[in-house]
Amino acid sequence: MTKLIFGVVADDLTGGMETAAMLVAAGIECGFVTDPDLVGSCGDVPAIVIAQKTRVIPANIAVGMTAKATRALLARDVRQIFFKYCATFDSTDQGNIGPVSDLLMQLTSAEYTAFCPASPALRRTFYNGHLFLGTELISDSPKRNDPLTPMTDPDLVRVLQRQTRAKVGLLAHSQVDAGADSAGRVIAEATARGTRYFIADAIYDRDLNTLATLTCDWKLMTGNATIVQHYPDIWKARGLVAADRSPPRLRAVGGGGAVLAGSCAERTLEQLAEFEKSHPLHRINLMNAEDVAATVGDALDWARPRLGRGPVGFATSGAPEAVKMAQQRYGREGAAELAETILGRLAVSLRGVGVRRFVVAGGETSGSIVEQLGIRRLRVGPYGGPGIGTAVTEDEDPVALCLKSGKLGPVDLFATTLEAMLNPEAVN
Repeated sequence: MTKLIFGVVADDLTGGMETAAMLVAAGIECGFVTDPDLVGSCGDVPAIVIAQKTRVIPANIAVGMTAKATRALLARDVRQIFFKYCATFDSTDQGNIGPVSDLLMQLTSAEYTAFCPASPALRRTFYNGHLFLGTELISDSPKRNDPLTPMTDPDLVRVLQRQTRAKVGLLAHSQVDAGADSAGRVIAEATARGTRYFIADAIYDRDLNTLATLTCDWKLMTGNATIVQHYPDIWKARGLVAADRSPPRLRAVGGGGAVLAGSCAERTLEQLAEFEKSHPLHRINLMNAEDVAATVGDALDWARPRLGRGPVGFATSGAPEAVKMAQQRYGREGAAELAETILGRLAVSLRGVGVRRFVVAGGETSGSIVEQLGIRRLRVGPYGGPGIGTAVTEDEDPVALCLKSGKLGPVDLFATTLEAMLNPEAVN
């Protein structure tokens, strides 16, 4: 029987799907569920991802949901737990990264762990514990205007320390660059002085490889999906998994296609503008959307005569000024919940009229839509690049999904991904 090598608990569905896609692309068979009760149904696989919508909910609820997921993986005697969160460390001073990590340390009996959100290919890098987006500190970038998790402090040692009582330290770039053995000695010395959490600097892809080598035997590791790409070669070299396995193909899915965008990230706004050049797009103004049933009904009436001619799009996304107005009326969480509810119910209605291909922009939006569609398990296809994790349900009437982070993906992602879902060769 195959040993469960790697168990991922992801704080949103987009990141969870991206992580699973990276493993699949490396030839690692990976189960993907949104309900911990289904872990036992994933079969004899070396990796399982449990993706839940825990990023911005109250910390105590996120901790409870993560506890259930982690216990399900530990019941399978998993070798390592990996806590997946966003490359921009999306969180607030109340959590949820700190409280969830505290729980995971307890459940896994880990003495220490590291935090590696870096994604050098996407220019999300760390130096002296500070998060950069390209050449800008995170606090100077558009991320400072995030409607739910504004990042106004670039020093992640400080950010994480405000969320936990555990002592937070830095694994500096010079220490990472010296290699895994040297970095391990630094961590051992700091742990002896009481440090339990380490923000790991990473500028280059080779830094991620060093950190993967350093942490591959730890009980607990945390970070963004990018470092996960570096584990499979280590497992294969050690004989923990089969060395050569081809990624599985996803089945083709027909039916109508739709984009559902709740993210207000600049990249999503650019992708919507590109999609609208050749496809109809229905923009939903939250200031006029208090009656959810009427708003969904109007959107569905708009879509019906257009779906026969090709994919359509729906967006509650807006520029920072529009977001601010909605938040002033409904509150920050209220505005987000209204948008997610509308798009989730709309997804259900669209499925009822034949839509079977969905591209969803935004982690919280993705969680709401998958939940309202009643999807609890997915077969994930191999990684196709940032923002292009694609999956298909395993029932007789399949639905294809691409759940993308609001900040990621090429500008033409919406139309090209919906088209690729029609052809498994293109998807893979």
